[in-house]
Amino acid sequence: MPLRPALAAGLLSCCLLPNVQHAQAQKRTVYRCIRDNTVSLSTAPEPGSKCTAKEIEDTAGKPPNLWGELGVVQGTLYERMQDGKPVYGTRKLPGATPVLKFTVQTPPGSPAHSGLGKVGQPQLKPFDREFRSAAKSNKVDDAFVRAIAHAESAFDPKATSAKGAVGVMQLMPETARELGVSDGYAHDQSIRGGARHLAALLRRYKGDYTRAAAAYNAGIGAVAKYGGVPPYKETLEYVQKVEALHILYRKALKLPPLNPPLRAAQ
Repeated sequence: MPLRPALAAGLLSCCLLPNVQHAQAQKRTVYRCIRDNTVSLSTAPEPGSKCTAKEIEDTAGKPPNLWGELGVVQGTLYERMQDGKPVYGTRKLPGATPVLKFTVQTPPGSPAHSGLGKVGQPQLKPFDREFRSAAKSNKVDDAFVRAIAHAESAFDPKATSAKGAVGVMQLMPETARELGVSDGYAHDQSIRGGARHLAALLRRYKGDYTRAAAAYNAGIGAVAKYGGVPPYKETLEYVQKVEALHILYRKALKLPPLNPPLRAAQ
C-alpha cells in the first residue's frame, strides 16, 4: 500500500533512528517534499522538490515508540546517498534502495474501520431527495455526502458496525446526539446528521475533503495528532475509497471535476 501524504513524521523517525544513535539529540528535522503533485518525507531536502522542514521532538534522546503504539506498520522506506551521506525517504528516487517495508494498523480503541472493499458504481436512486435536501441545507457537496454514505453503509439504513456506528451515515451514538439525531437508523435523520457533520468538518479543514474524510473515519483527534490523515491502514484505505467515490459521484451528478488531489510519491 502506498504511503499517504499525511504519514506522520514520527513514523519516519521510528523507522530511521534504530539504525543511528542520537543520545544527545533533542530534536531532528524531517522534510516534507512536494513534486509533480506528490508528497514524500525525507531526512534531507530532495533535489528537484519543494521541501519544508519539520522539527521532531525527541523523548529522552529516543525516537517515538510508534511501533508499540501503532502495532504493525506498512509502507516502504528508501535509502540513498546524497552529498556523500546516507539519506532516508519515502520517495523512490534514482539510486535509492528499499530499506524497510511496514504496515500501519489502527491503535486499539480507534473508531477507524476499513474502507469496506471495492469502490463499486455510484448509486443515485437511494434516498436521492434526502441527499439533495441535506446537501443544500448544509451547503455541502452532494457528491461528497453520497460518497461517504456509499463507503460507510452502501446506503443500508439498518447497517451497524462492530464499533456501534449505525445507519446510512454510520454515526456513532454520541456524535448522533450532538447532531440532533434521535434515531440513527432513520435514513432521513442519518443523512441530515451526516451532512451537518461533514459540513462542520469541511469548515474546520478549510474545504480539504481528504482531511474531512479522515476525520469522519478516525476522529478529529487523530487528524490533529498526526497533522493530517492518520497513518492507520483502515483510514488510508477509507480515504482512498472516498476520494475515488467522490470523483464518480460528481461525474454521475454532472458536476465539474475537482482539482487533482495531492498524492504520496511512490
